[in-house]
Amino acid sequence: MKLPCFGVEDWLNTYEIQAKYDIAGVSISALSLQELFDMTGDSLETFWSDFSKKTIDYGWIEGSPDFKKAVASLYRHQTQANILQTNGATGANLLALYAFIDSGDHVISLYPTYQQLYEIPKSLGARVDFWRVKESLGWLPDIKDLAALIGPKTKMICLNNANNPFGSVMDEAFLRAVVRLAKSVGAYVLVDEVYRSFDTSLDIPAIADLYDKGISINSLSKSFSLPGLRVGWIVASLEVVSILRGYRDYTMISAGVFDDYLATYALAHQDLILARNQKIVSDNLAIVKEWIAQEPLADAVLPAKVSTLLMALRTETAIEPFCKQLLQETGVLLVPGNRFDQEGYVRLGYCTDQAVLKRALQKLSDFLHKKE
Repeated sequence: MKLPCFGVEDWLNTYEIQAKYDIAGVSISALSLQELFDMTGDSLETFWSDFSKKTIDYGWIEGSPDFKKAVASLYRHQTQANILQTNGATGANLLALYAFIDSGDHVISLYPTYQQLYEIPKSLGARVDFWRVKESLGWLPDIKDLAALIGPKTKMICLNNANNPFGSVMDEAFLRAVVRLAKSVGAYVLVDEVYRSFDTSLDIPAIADLYDKGISINSLSKSFSLPGLRVGWIVASLEVVSILRGYRDYTMISAGVFDDYLATYALAHQDLILARNQKIVSDNLAIVKEWIAQEPLADAVLPAKVSTLLMALRTETAIEPFCKQLLQETGVLLVPGNRFDQEGYVRLGYCTDQAVLKRALQKLSDFLHKKE
């Protein structure tokens, strides 16, 4: 099993530590424990006191009942039995692909998207076709192209909704069209949903709520602002979960007692976290929109309440050297679009502290015009 360099992760691992103004990451402004408990109004000291009495054993192997109950509340038709806890969404994606993809299978992956979703199937010996997004469609793919790609040997369709790096959203009507095609050949549909905002106005249902062979992946890392917990989950039908359970025994035991305990607490207060984060997304996106309107050397198809976007920069320098020079001279970190096969673009993670965002955008403007 050979895997190529993971483009975006390699970039962040190399350069994130150097950044003074990090607008590359696409989580929504990470919470500290104190911020979380200030938000809920509960006592952090009481939380620690209660946790200190717990035995640090393996804990609940598949996630505690309270954790599963809280996760199930995020979905339309799911119960605790439909949920498996994982080590983040990356662990969940790996588990699902490991369990279902064999050498010689046909996989269709959205492209560009999170690299796991196509490189892991390739490494397992699958034939992978790309379902390419189009800027003319607001960085969505054309359903007609999927119909041309799918066939009787298609084992799985891999999607990312909302999409990283574009922030584009497949709504319910679009997803139902995908399901109809998948069902016609009996294919699974795996959807990495970590950028799902849970804002009902966006009309983004989970794939597991639409299709018995739909596999929904999510975590606390993006929309819930707790990436350091490394807690994620898979939601799927009982049949799919039963298959995954056997493979999960080979990839992890449990997420850990503390991680499950804090994750369960956070999910019990999901309304507070989501309200806070939807405000951050809306307020910061307005800042970006105003900046782009005033900056002639930048342009973007703006996302709808999603924490990531892809932005075109008008510069004669290739985008990766440009981003390196930008970081070295200004301390501003972006992800160069070539890491997503999008030369001339950058990924902007704008859901950070507003003062950092405003300062970073000003420095980016100054640097762009200096390079003219």
